[in-house]
Amino acid sequence: MMYVSVTGLKTNNLYASMKFWLLTIPAFRAAQKADGILLCENKSRNGYQHTLTVWKTKAHMLAYVRSPKHMKAMRAFPSIAIGRLLSYESDAVPSWDEALLKWEREARNG
Repeated sequence: MMYVSVTGLKTNNLYASMKFWLLTIPAFRAAQKADGILLCENKSRNGYQHTLTVWKTKAHMLAYVRSPKHMKAMRAFPSIAIGRLLSYESDAVPSWDEALLKWEREARNG
């Protein structure tokens, strides 16, 4: 069983967008190298910046969530963006279409 995380963030304005990228790029690169990562991709859709990550286990995902680069980005999040998050167990790596449809239906405010 794998653990899937789908996020979608929309920045508040141009300044927030610049700050978002300054924080997101290091956090995304850290995710790509994190222990237990199986898939780490991003995509823009409908004004949202999405990430799709698939982890070997929930514990691997939580270890990354607690990492310094991710925590730094998360601390800034309330002042720069709105967003929603969905995490769930899966037997298969979802396609982007599957992941975003599930995100649209089930995500919670983050």
